[in-house]
Amino acid sequence: MFKKNSMYVVLTALIIAASALTACQSAATEEAAVVEEPAMEEAAPAEEAAPAEEATLAVGIVLPTKDEPRWIQDETRFKDALTAAGYDVEILFSQGDSAKEKANVEALISKGVKVLIICPQDGTAAAAAAEEAGAAGVKVISYDRLIRETDAVDYYVTFDSIAVGANQGQYLIDNATGTGNPLYLYAGAASDNNAFLFFEGAWSVLQPKIADGTFVVKNSSEAVALQDTAELTRDEMSKIIGQVTTNWDFNTAKNLAEANLTATTAADKGVVYILAPNDGTARAIADAFGTDTDVTQFYVTGQDAEIASVQYIIDGKQSMTVFKDVRTLVKDAISAAVALLEGNEPVASGAYDNGVKEVPAIQSAVVTVDKANVQSALIDSGYYEASQFTGLE
Repeated sequence: MFKKNSMYVVLTALIIAASALTACQSAATEEAAVVEEPAMEEAAPAEEAAPAEEATLAVGIVLPTKDEPRWIQDETRFKDALTAAGYDVEILFSQGDSAKEKANVEALISKGVKVLIICPQDGTAAAAAAEEAGAAGVKVISYDRLIRETDAVDYYVTFDSIAVGANQGQYLIDNATGTGNPLYLYAGAASDNNAFLFFEGAWSVLQPKIADGTFVVKNSSEAVALQDTAELTRDEMSKIIGQVTTNWDFNTAKNLAEANLTATTAADKGVVYILAPNDGTARAIADAFGTDTDVTQFYVTGQDAEIASVQYIIDGKQSMTVFKDVRTLVKDAISAAVALLEGNEPVASGAYDNGVKEVPAIQSAVVTVDKANVQSALIDSGYYEASQFTGLE
């Protein structure tokens, strides 16, 4: 009897202990729930911060190729400037392919960009991509090169392209003496509207000096046939450019220059004057003319102030370059994009006819640089560091 009562007491004690343990666990759970509630309240502000991320600059950028130093510099400056301003950006390259360019634009549209900055590989072919962006409600800024034959371009951010060619031509004139000076003409890609603008600017100052005999064109029968025509139509320019195009390609430029030198006599050489459209082609052409023993001296133009060409200028292998401060162009493009995102209209300083409309243009000035002002124009301005070059005086 005593054993049964003792067992009963033990069981009762265990039941009471178990109940107490359950009660403690329940209380602990309730207490934990109470403790976690304030943490949930503190997390709420993080959800409210989401709209700030949505306000990030919704800009997509499409550049023509990674194979030219100029566009790599542009990529870096776009990224640096937008990052410093607190915005994100996606930059894609078309690698000289208009189909890839269009696919790049479509990819950016699918990601919800509100403003597209595009430097077209082919100004006319890019019209389809611009129209697709416009149909999606995206504002289109044509950057450095004009998109042609469409009204889907809202703004054109560029350097004064006519002035670029005029500066190149004037440099040749300033270094010429007497008459009968051999002149070799080269141009950019016929698919690039800028090639026409650069050539138009150069022709505007060179043509009078060709007509009066100061220069004699040696590598374009079309230019010779039109040497008395002060203002060329686009079709007339096309005929000349078709004979002297480099397609902005180093090898094409060098091969064409070598072919021109082979086709001419020693009398067509000596001290020669060369209109090269940009720095890449200038170096290639300079290499070709520099190895021809019948060429005693040459003056060759360029543009973009690429590091390699600045070194060529210091070394006396390239005569000049037209400095286009990409920092300014990038800043102008970003400012235009921000204005459009905020519902404002960028301030234009001119307009360019793209074949369908007068596109409002935001233009930056250009500067002629040769050995005499490399230091002041490129080093003192902070564009480059002196340590990037050798032989700098």
